[in-house]
Amino acid sequence: MSGRSNIIDKLREMLAIAAQRGTRGAILQPGAIGDCILTLPLAEMMKETVCPGGVDIIGHTEYLGILPGRSCVDAVRSLDSMSLHRLFAGEGDFEVADGDPLIMAFAGYSWIASFLGEPDSHFEKNLIFTVNCSHSAEVMTLAMKPADKHNIHISDFYRKQFVEQSQLLSQEHNSAVGMPLIRPTQADILRGKEILAEKGIMPTRKPVVIHPGSGGAHKCWRLDNFLAVARMLAKEGAEVVFLFGPAEAERFSEPAIAQIRAAGKLLTNLSLAEVLGVLGCSWGYIGNDSGITHLAAAVGIRTVVVFGPTEPAIYGPLGPAVTILRSNETDFAGAISENLQKKAAAALLA
Repeated sequence: MSGRSNIIDKLREMLAIAAQRGTRGAILQPGAIGDCILTLPLAEMMKETVCPGGVDIIGHTEYLGILPGRSCVDAVRSLDSMSLHRLFAGEGDFEVADGDPLIMAFAGYSWIASFLGEPDSHFEKNLIFTVNCSHSAEVMTLAMKPADKHNIHISDFYRKQFVEQSQLLSQEHNSAVGMPLIRPTQADILRGKEILAEKGIMPTRKPVVIHPGSGGAHKCWRLDNFLAVARMLAKEGAEVVFLFGPAEAERFSEPAIAQIRAAGKLLTNLSLAEVLGVLGCSWGYIGNDSGITHLAAAVGIRTVVVFGPTEPAIYGPLGPAVTILRSNETDFAGAISENLQKKAAAALLA
């Protein structure tokens, strides 16, 4: 009888291990590309501690689509496909029924971290109720930004909240990243080389990407500064490549674009995956506090970022080869900063 008991105990142990390995988690992240990249350390921690079966991110797929297969994120799902707006309904106005697609959307997750809603809000209560209609799961709401001043990096702030709310015993986390958070595939690199070749640029020429834009004009270093850095780099044999997104195409005038074309090659209308490919086969990058800068840093290439009004100690990009320069000019977006120009060029040419 004892032999049969041992077999049953062993089987239970194997089933428990299999169930644990299958435990999956999800992060609801409604932010843009920079926010999504700064969430990756949280996703890594969840996989290492409570979600060995994988972690998905639910958000805007135009920003998230590059993550599966290139990062710790296993899959992405669209916020718009899940009718999450229903969760904002007030008390008495929210209902779910058996087989409701909203219930089924969360059926595979045992841990859910949400940057949507507020603690004790209708959204959080409705999310917890919805998830637990199908199974028992841990649901926690994380703040996207702290309510008061703090002196830790935002990615550590995310992880700290998760540790506190989940009551996990965890060692102190450090935001320093020794390895790239995002790894371009071989197909990405080949596509990046094709794009550069179409502009007459060979990766052996040390291409340096300059992205002079950002989501807010107040965070953009004056264009003349980037042009001066471009001339310094070109003088030392680097191939300068300016990168434009839709915002930059609208923001800069025709004369400004003409100056850019005179200082280097210009890439426009690239998809995020194509930008990833170009960055993956480039020597270095310089830009403002922007989503593309976070992407360059996460890829692991030499990245120089110029900060103005935002705090780099909190919002600095994560990567193994990041140099942060901070402007002391009161008019960051309008001042010509010769000292910073020289520092930026030196950091890229080191």
